[in-house]
Amino acid sequence: MDAVVAIVIILLIILVIAVSTIRIAREYERGVVFRLGRLIDLKGPGLFLILPFGIDRLTKIDLRVITLEVPPQEVITVDNVTVRVNAVIFYQVLDARAAVTRVFNYGVATSQKAQTTLRAVLGQHSLDDLLAKRESINHDLQQIIDQQTEPWGIKVSAVEVKDVELPQSMQRAIARQAEAEREKRAKVIAAEGEFQAAQTLANAAQVISTQPAALALRYMQTLLDMSSEKSSTIIFPVPIELIKPMLGAVGAGSAAPGDDAAEENG
Repeated sequence: MDAVVAIVIILLIILVIAVSTIRIAREYERGVVFRLGRLIDLKGPGLFLILPFGIDRLTKIDLRVITLEVPPQEVITVDNVTVRVNAVIFYQVLDARAAVTRVFNYGVATSQKAQTTLRAVLGQHSLDDLLAKRESINHDLQQIIDQQTEPWGIKVSAVEVKDVELPQSMQRAIARQAEAEREKRAKVIAAEGEFQAAQTLANAAQVISTQPAALALRYMQTLLDMSSEKSSTIIFPVPIELIKPMLGAVGAGSAAPGDDAAEENG
């Protein structure tokens, strides 16, 4: 009986040692191990062993890309406009040992660095730049933050400014400016249309002025159009050139009887 108890105790001790010794790291994880306070080689992925009873201290580091939300920051632009800006950062641990040994809580440190850099960089731009040059600003932020986090084994792959919140007064001013810009473009387009129409009419008038028959036909067409639209009486001026042939014919007809009488008296 005592032998059985001893065997059970030994098995339990072996089980406890095995549980405290065997570790598993996933494919995207690495184990940073300190043996009696000294950093040794990385462990994982897969199954590996560490020394129990506090001899080895294990810290697992996730090597996947991490999405970090930067809280909204109050930023004063170069043109003295106060805006609230928030952003998102994508970063990844490339050196797990550096992320553990060179900075305390690399996630918090990266977040704080991103906030201060966001305020500093955006404060060097005007409001128009924040609204129109978003891609260039994102690139500048990514380079600056990545350079500062590189000693920690952190790679910042992208920084995206998500939203720029403007004061209500500034929103109204921008809306008025946009409306004025649209009105200006509409007036310019209308003026260009009138100029082209006037130019076309001038060209048509120049052609008609060289062809009296064309001018007469145009008058007749205008009379026809007006008569088909309304039934009221319309007084329309007729150029004398159009009725000269008819006046000549009438004059010739009235002069003929007088000439015959004169011949008879003669």
